[in-house]
Amino acid sequence: MCGIVGYVGGRPCEEILLQGLEKLEYRGYDSAGISLLDGGAVESVHAVGNLANLRAAIDRAANGNGALAPAATGIAHTRWATHGRVTEENAHPHDDSSGKVHIVLNGIVENHAELRKRLIAEGEEFTSETDAEVVAHLIAHHYDGDLATATRDAYAELRGHYAFVAMHADEPHRLLGARKECPLVAGIGAGETFLASAIPAFLADTRVAVPIENGELVEIEAGEVRITDTEGNPVERAPEQVTWDAEAAEKQGYETYMLKEIHEQADAVAETITDRLPETDGVDLSDVDLTDEFLRDVGRIVIVACGTSYHAGLVGRYAIEEWARVPVEMDIASEYRYRNPVIGSGDLVVGITQSGETADTLAAMRLAREAGAKVLAVTNIMGSQATRDADAVLYTRAGLEIGVAATKTFLAQVAVMYLLGLRIAQLRGTLPPARIAELVAELKMLPSKIEETLAAAEAPVRAVAETHAQREFFLYLGRHIGLPVCLEGALKLKEISYIPTDAYAAGEMKHGPIALLDESTPVVCVATESPVLEKVLSNVEEVRARGADTIAIATEGSERPAEVADSTIYVAASDWILQPILAVLPLQLLAYDIARARGLNVDQPRNLAKTVTVE
Repeated sequence: MCGIVGYVGGRPCEEILLQGLEKLEYRGYDSAGISLLDGGAVESVHAVGNLANLRAAIDRAANGNGALAPAATGIAHTRWATHGRVTEENAHPHDDSSGKVHIVLNGIVENHAELRKRLIAEGEEFTSETDAEVVAHLIAHHYDGDLATATRDAYAELRGHYAFVAMHADEPHRLLGARKECPLVAGIGAGETFLASAIPAFLADTRVAVPIENGELVEIEAGEVRITDTEGNPVERAPEQVTWDAEAAEKQGYETYMLKEIHEQADAVAETITDRLPETDGVDLSDVDLTDEFLRDVGRIVIVACGTSYHAGLVGRYAIEEWARVPVEMDIASEYRYRNPVIGSGDLVVGITQSGETADTLAAMRLAREAGAKVLAVTNIMGSQATRDADAVLYTRAGLEIGVAATKTFLAQVAVMYLLGLRIAQLRGTLPPARIAELVAELKMLPSKIEETLAAAEAPVRAVAETHAQREFFLYLGRHIGLPVCLEGALKLKEISYIPTDAYAAGEMKHGPIALLDESTPVVCVATESPVLEKVLSNVEEVRARGADTIAIATEGSERPAEVADSTIYVAASDWILQPILAVLPLQLLAYDIARARGLNVDQPRNLAKTVTVE
């Protein structure tokens, strides 16, 4: 999980590459590096830590002049460590023994150990612990005057999932890239060309992008992109015009990306649902390439996902089973892919991945598809690998999310799961028309209720955060559809505040977790309106009897939660099945306020990266 960017053109590219890395730093930030090719000489600088450290290292390397040689070709990288410690030696770019071949790589080379052993025996000298360095040495081994041929020959020997960009000192106006499952995209400007892990790396310079598909190699020169397959056969692909606003990647006045994205959630949900609810009596999913007949007759749905996407899938399971009466299984993708699951041709497997590049989810989707199931991808990124590995795609439309801890993409994922469940119920006739119309109306009101809830929850959440910011352990409790809200809220707190936090089904509390409670334990309970509310409140009373400080998330107008909890935070009233979209909002704010009170960087939590493209 790393950010890579390369440039060939007519301008000095040091600052271009650094600015590109700044847009990709959410993909990794434990170290960074840059290699610039000026004539036949390559100058490299590496640094441990974020990009500010790399800029400082460049300034030292330039003897305080602030810039290296004005090279017009270069590659750069920001790293999230998989193989090898976080050291300057392990930072990319890596080069071969001669120093002529330089590469940056995202992903994992699975057969790096055997390749390293062979290359060392042939006289190559390695300087890092990383798997990526073998790519530089392997390209050098195959090089005979043509970087494209050497890259293709090296690619044929590599196993794993990765994308890399290579540069050779003897070919100063050319870069080669290769993609195997990890993302890679080219950008074409006026007399200049980019290669990067994601479009934001070059969006400030060009809006013309060319996606690189899995199993393809790409060669760029100034203003030119040439794509080939692994045999060297040309691949024709028309450039695409990027319609994103570059300002979407900026904070727009908010103190952090995460806070900005929390407040963009109403728009994200509105974009995701509005045109799919054109009438008052149903859902239009004509943009999804699954027939009504298949959705109506589907015998079982299996949802596979990781992390926050898994929690969105859990909400979807409750909604689909409640409305459409189709059995739904929920599986962690990294477990599903290895447990030899029973899959049938009548099954629908839904893979949820905000980036569309999550390695475990992609592997689970491929496994299901190979076994004959229909596979539906739920993703936020058009052209991502998930869109090519699925039979159909249901896009969320959350826009670019920079913060590592997912917020608006989670709400958009939950929203599309509601749409899917309601559409299947509509086709199967498991809900009366009046109930469908009621739910459609409630869905349409969600964006305004998100704004209402965020505004109302801000002050009471901050008060709770100030009281409990230095606590050493939190417990989250919920039942039924409130449980995935607890799981997501607890994950947010763990991710950005580093506080040990557990989330449990409230009915399971007496089976062990209650032993953890004392007067120093805050217990957050999702107690929104639902058929199991009285059960939840009974659990709250049990917790409070042990001296724990209870914080209830309740529905506006509901009186009972405030009678049994020490603190109560209200969310706007909605249909009980739709409450998770609103109930998670104060939990996002709570995690945010606690992390900020502890002086932590919420946009770049330690050890985490935005897109998990490795196992």
